[in-house]
Amino acid sequence: MSRQSALHGPQHDPSFQAKARSTSEIMRRVAHYLRPYPGMAIGTVACAVLSLGCGFAYPKLTQFIIDDVIRAQRPEWLGSAIAALLAAFLLREVFNSLRIRINNVFEQNVIFDMRRDVYARLQRLPVSYFDQRASGDLMTRVIEDVNSLERVLIDGTEQGTVALLSILGALALMFSTQAALAWLAMVPVPFLIAGAAWYTTTAHQRYRAQRQASSAMNALLMDNLQGVRQIKTFGRQIHEDSRFASRADDLRRGTLEVMLAWAKYSPAMAFMTSLGTGLVLWQGGRLVIRGTLGVGELVGFVLLLAFFYEPIGRLHGLNQMLQAARAAGERVFDILDAEKERKDRTGVLPNPVRGHVRYENVHFAYAEDKKVLHGVSLEARPGEMVALVGPTGAGKSTLVNLLPAFYEITAGSISIDGYSIDQLSLESLRSHIAVVTQEPFLFNGTIRENILYGRLDATEEEMRAAARSAHVEPFVSKLSEGYETRVGERGVKLSVGEKQRVSIARALLKNAPILILDEATASVDTATEKLIQEALARLLRGRTSFVIAHRLSTIREADHILVLKQGRIVEQGTHPQLVEAGGLYARLAQVQHATFIEEGFVKIENS
Repeated sequence: MSRQSALHGPQHDPSFQAKARSTSEIMRRVAHYLRPYPGMAIGTVACAVLSLGCGFAYPKLTQFIIDDVIRAQRPEWLGSAIAALLAAFLLREVFNSLRIRINNVFEQNVIFDMRRDVYARLQRLPVSYFDQRASGDLMTRVIEDVNSLERVLIDGTEQGTVALLSILGALALMFSTQAALAWLAMVPVPFLIAGAAWYTTTAHQRYRAQRQASSAMNALLMDNLQGVRQIKTFGRQIHEDSRFASRADDLRRGTLEVMLAWAKYSPAMAFMTSLGTGLVLWQGGRLVIRGTLGVGELVGFVLLLAFFYEPIGRLHGLNQMLQAARAAGERVFDILDAEKERKDRTGVLPNPVRGHVRYENVHFAYAEDKKVLHGVSLEARPGEMVALVGPTGAGKSTLVNLLPAFYEITAGSISIDGYSIDQLSLESLRSHIAVVTQEPFLFNGTIRENILYGRLDATEEEMRAAARSAHVEPFVSKLSEGYETRVGERGVKLSVGEKQRVSIARALLKNAPILILDEATASVDTATEKLIQEALARLLRGRTSFVIAHRLSTIREADHILVLKQGRIVEQGTHPQLVEAGGLYARLAQVQHATFIEEGFVKIENS
């Protein structure tokens, strides 16, 4: 990969981008998550305000100690004044401690609520949503972006409120005691406002680019971890080092852009507040020299300036955090606003479901320019086996994926027992369909947990019965931890044949009347293949089944064989009927030495 493509690819990939949203919209949406905890919100702000009030005692007590105790030669008051000062400090820290404790619980509760909602929404999005997005990007949004959004805005709400109260309180005290000095302290304010406006307009785009770069890097990392065996097989470690370095460099440069902008902004704002302090000291010093202002009054006023300028600096920091939260919020709310699959369908299949399936003139396209199925019609009566054969890209997988509504058809209709699946709730529809994929997916848990995924409320005996029927028990009995053996990520600790048998056991346990089977193409030894075929025979028995066949030997007894080509059914019938017809299927059956059906079609096309 060239450096240029590495640098510009991820940021322009739509899967890493998010819809632009205003700061007010993000804050309004986040406020929804704060409402369930009014007590914590009030408690946090109340503790912060009380702590602030104790802090305001510091400049006034300092002024009193200097002018009314030390200069007035009143030593009998010194101990009491110092004690009052220490008491104010102690109370301030007590309230600060309470604020931190309440705020931490508040923050974690809100993060939990939002992360739960984001995860729940992901579970209910259509398969097409995940087809267009990298898993690493979605993980970044659920974990990093939710953290960034909530922590910033909860802290920002509390700190921002306290900062504003501090500024208002300081202004009131400053103008009520030394109005002339207070006006001098206002000189830097227009520059501070202008600086904040500049930073707000420039920082957001930098943060968006940084978040996209982070997602791109995480997506590549997840991809590489899942494909580590392929990387090692092809010896591509150096190539992958380069790819990751490019993505990491994108993130480095994006982060530096953010930091450099802050490096310009923060010192400039700090200098402006120092300028205000300098002006106050210059004019206040002249007044002290003239004798029109006491030393304690000047010191107290300068200390009071900290309660004015320091919160302004904190608001600048919150502005930085707010821009980061806005970029993160755009990515989080993109998930929460994504359209759910079939959110308004409530129909239910009446029991018992017989499994009579009809496709009538079904059309489907992944996109306007990517039409896959063209007017497909078929019927599978209860208990029948329908086999699908065809070259790669013929539409076999798409055809069966429409039955459990992984995708919505473009035109036509599909029905089960006379009920259109378009009107059924997904829970009802999918509860009657079991799927065994070509490459079985196992979760990173135990063998028991993976089998029970087929029916979570199954008894131990039901689970073991399914395992015996799928020939899982023979290899499990040889494992020291038996069914409690952890299979690793995607079942990496099991062999291909063992994973296939666990997947079949899971489908057996579900006991659905309709089965979708994508026959495995992975090579296994003869003994294992025999066990798998026996397990599949038990699984198919008595069920309406759709089998994507990769070997002719497995579908000779099918009730119907459909030959697909370019999204159309070009031949259909039983094995003897199709062989006798002398068409494409018959030519396929005559091809010698073809391990899989797809290879046979390639040979036919090249002959």
